[in-house]
Amino acid sequence: MSITTKTGDKGLTGLFTGDRVAKFSPIMEANGTIDELDSLLGEAKHYVPGEMVEIIETIQLRLYDVMAELASKGKYAKVGEEEVRWLEGLIHKYEEEVQLKGFVLPGSTLASAKLDVCRTVARRAERRVAKLVLDYGFGNNALVYLNRLSDLLFIMARAIEKREGKLREVK
Repeated sequence: MSITTKTGDKGLTGLFTGDRVAKFSPIMEANGTIDELDSLLGEAKHYVPGEMVEIIETIQLRLYDVMAELASKGKYAKVGEEEVRWLEGLIHKYEEEVQLKGFVLPGSTLASAKLDVCRTVARRAERRVAKLVLDYGFGNNALVYLNRLSDLLFIMARAIEKREGKLREVK
């Protein structure tokens, strides 16, 4: 298999549907942002506690399914309620640990800072996918998943800070 196909040399790329779209199309903007998030998660997992590495790797695999949903214009939707419930369960677990009372100053540790960067990119990806949902009518599963994912990344970062005694709540 060759990485170089030259099919994108004129500014177009292929979707799973067979359609060719501009590399700057809303679908590719969303998927490019999710790809960026995937890479940042790959970096973050080298800094987080052990139990979070497995969580991040599961998320990375599911992000491929999210991108497939978008590249198929919603025809391939493998991420759904079960995956969202999994994220919500983790959110509740870490919320109980942290007992957050207010706003926080992000990035009090290197590991939490890495997760905060991932969270903000997840939010950007969510905004890109919201455009697809509202303007083109597909990507709802991806939108919900990204929304919960950013919440999880936020609370995981706070759990790290709490464990290290560096959680900085802003009054």
